[in-house]
Amino acid sequence: MSQEGATLTRMPLGPDQPRFLSLPDVADVLNISAAQAYALVRTGDLAAIKVGGRGQWRVEAAELELYIQRQYTSTRDYIAAHPWREAEEGDDAPRG
Repeated sequence: MSQEGATLTRMPLGPDQPRFLSLPDVADVLNISAAQAYALVRTGDLAAIKVGGRGQWRVEAAELELYIQRQYTSTRDYIAAHPWREAEEGDDAPRG
């Protein structure tokens, strides 16, 4: 499931750390809505599987960590391509 060039980092499995997370759990980790977590899965940005007769989505904890690392890389690339400059008078720079 890992992408080319990415290293699959296995999270330690234990009683407090399940291997698979539900979409609401993923949403909690990323601080997004369950609908946004579902969209990440359906667009292929976040690898997931459907399990059980009712087709419940599950995301492997290691895949979630890979997604987070890709987002860090993407953000770093964006920042490098769009260096910060002090806002000039009249600019609508974000304030938050």
